[in-house]
Amino acid sequence: MQGSVSNELSNQGSKEVADDFSRRAGLQGGMELHSIETPLVFSGFQPSAIQKFSNQLDGMGFVAAQGGTTPARPDDGKLAPGDMAGMVLVQGDVSINSACTVTAVQGDRVFLCGHPFLNLGDVQLPMARSRVLTTLSSDLASTKIVNVGGPIGTITGDHLTAVTGKLGASPAMIPMELTMKSAWGEKTIRAEVVNHPKLTPLLVALTAFNGLTQSVVYGEGTTLKLNAEIRLNGHAPVVIENTFAPGDSLSPDGMPVALSVMSVVTRLITNQFEPAKIEKITAHVESVPGRQSYSIESAWLEKGEALPGETLRLRVLVRPYRGAARIVETTIKVPDQVMRGTTLRVMVSDADWMNRASRGFVGSGQGNPAGLDPLIALINRERKNDRVYVGLFAPSPTMLWDDKELPNVPLSQLNAVDGRPAPGSVQVLRESLASEASVGMSGPVTGIISLNLPVR
Repeated sequence: MQGSVSNELSNQGSKEVADDFSRRAGLQGGMELHSIETPLVFSGFQPSAIQKFSNQLDGMGFVAAQGGTTPARPDDGKLAPGDMAGMVLVQGDVSINSACTVTAVQGDRVFLCGHPFLNLGDVQLPMARSRVLTTLSSDLASTKIVNVGGPIGTITGDHLTAVTGKLGASPAMIPMELTMKSAWGEKTIRAEVVNHPKLTPLLVALTAFNGLTQSVVYGEGTTLKLNAEIRLNGHAPVVIENTFAPGDSLSPDGMPVALSVMSVVTRLITNQFEPAKIEKITAHVESVPGRQSYSIESAWLEKGEALPGETLRLRVLVRPYRGAARIVETTIKVPDQVMRGTTLRVMVSDADWMNRASRGFVGSGQGNPAGLDPLIALINRERKNDRVYVGLFAPSPTMLWDDKELPNVPLSQLNAVDGRPAPGSVQVLRESLASEASVGMSGPVTGIISLNLPVR
């Protein structure tokens, strides 16, 4: 809230300065000069897909422009002042580029734009040759139709006065493959995106959303099953498995799929431990007809009490969207070491509630990992949203230390860590998850039920 207020005051202050300048210059309201927005040349992207990310693009100072791509030419690297070159953000079946005028060429060094791209400082972005096809003149805002050619080098600097580059080899990009499957067939989109913490998550989401919703085999009103893998150099792959049911709002049903992948990429690429070298992003989305989602309405055990080591049958009443309620069954085992006279808590819930109960109220259950490998392990352990979870909780504390879960912690150990220099990385929950079971469903599950189970 404080950040929002400060931003609002900052914007108000900027407007007052602009209005004062207009009055002193004798200009009417709204006629003061503004910096030209940075044009992004989109090829293969539908306007409806770009519009959904317009707030993020506008916030970065981008404006969408028309254009295309052409095959590489032998003379692409022969630049001279006045030629066009620019940054490659996405390439492949779809592309996003930014083009501007070359100011000077000194050996293999290239100076272009005469203004910043995003003022990112030292960067490693592919540089490509661009050619203007025509200029659309306008008294308000002229624009150019640009074709982007082959790669010619690397953009190495993005500073206030100019963008600088070096002719030669281009830096590696992140391969991305999205496959959409439905009753109408199967379609695959392949592209490459730049590796930069400020740009990659947005570009991944935009490319995934466009590739999904603009596919000829995609349709609204269907349940979407996402199975994605993010491979990293030197680390275990990250697996994303979730199901998304269509909603009643005007937001496209494919948006949560793109945002889900974007969220995981953001957590990886902005981690505080080491650079995440993403080798490839693969996503497979299957479309299932209808809105398949479930809510938990009730649950009951076959017995009102149990013995240590006993296995009990549990029945859960779930109601599908606009359908008749049905019963699903599973079993839960009481641990052998539970003391008689103890009352356990049986929680029947969706994935989000189970994550919170077993890991604390930390965003996305991600905890405080001590490295990139523990972060990947935490992400891979997150429960899937298309399952009914049953957790058996014992009234003994659980310690969450960095990425580790330590159930049934004795009070002596709690006292030993109470004075740690960094207590923020330690969390203590009042219960320990003694056992867990789950039942797979064909769509997202929501709801929570708690039952008491005395042990005699």
